Amino acid sequence: MSTTTDVASASATRRAFDEFWHYFSESREAVAGMVFMIFIILVAILAPVIAPHSPIETNTDFLRKPPAWQDGGSMQFLLGTDAVGRDILSRLIHGSRYSLLVGCIVIFLSLTFGILLGVTAGYFRGFYETAVMRVMDVILSVPSLLMALVLVAILGPGLENAMIAIAVTYTPHFVRLSRAQVISEAKRDYVMASRIAGAGRFRLMAITILPNCMSPLIVQSTLSFSTAILDAAALGFLGMGAQPPTPEWGTMLAEAREFITSAWWMVTFPGLAILITVLAINLMGDGLRDALDPKMKRS
Repeated sequence: MSTTTDVASASATRRAFDEFWHYFSESREAVAGMVFMIFIILVAILAPVIAPHSPIETNTDFLRKPPAWQDGGSMQFLLGTDAVGRDILSRLIHGSRYSLLVGCIVIFLSLTFGILLGVTAGYFRGFYETAVMRVMDVILSVPSLLMALVLVAILGPGLENAMIAIAVTYTPHFVRLSRAQVISEAKRDYVMASRIAGAGRFRLMAITILPNCMSPLIVQSTLSFSTAILDAAALGFLGMGAQPPTPEWGTMLAEAREFITSAWWMVTFPGLAILITVLAINLMGDGLRDALDPKMKRS
């Protein structure tokens, strides 16, 4: 009997995956974004192996060396060097680690606290719901980057504090989304049946209702991942995020500001890294929305 149940469960999982992939793969842009993100993840994991040089080692003999294909360039530094002789390519490769780390930690923190507050507010309602949502409204009333700057100014500059500040600014989005989903799902027949069967509050919220609210939260997480990378880069550019000599893409842009006209590669390549990564995540997020949202599925 157990074997039959396991086989049926595996078959249902396979059908669900096949359906998801069918709708996701309809968008070539989403598939391309997913492929690029897999590539970036592999680059981040293998950074110490594939980076040709140390990301923080300086070399005064190669200051602001242009890319290898430009006059005066060297094959030793394919994308050139910065103002203190550090290899741009190696810093970009190691910088992918920091960008992915920022996205993962910000989404984990904001999603965790957002679900906790949103699900409980949507389930218990009343004064607790009003208090939680008014606090979220206050946070949303301030532009996210400005709020992050204020929090980092209070906590102190640094990548860790920047991640905490960005997570605080994103939490209201997950709170409002999860609350709305819980309010909608709580009226369903299967929830009423579970309550009549004697399910406790925790079981109703965490096991019965929450799994059916995850699709929009997953899509929101994917799209917020890209904006978290952008905000971290912005804070780094303003000197409030990762501090030198950390090879974070926003910090690299900040260090290259005064050399925009004399050393274009110092600004161009970190900017392209941010642009392409954020674009890939957004394309993948659009594909996830199409695959997970029943209203977006085409017959």
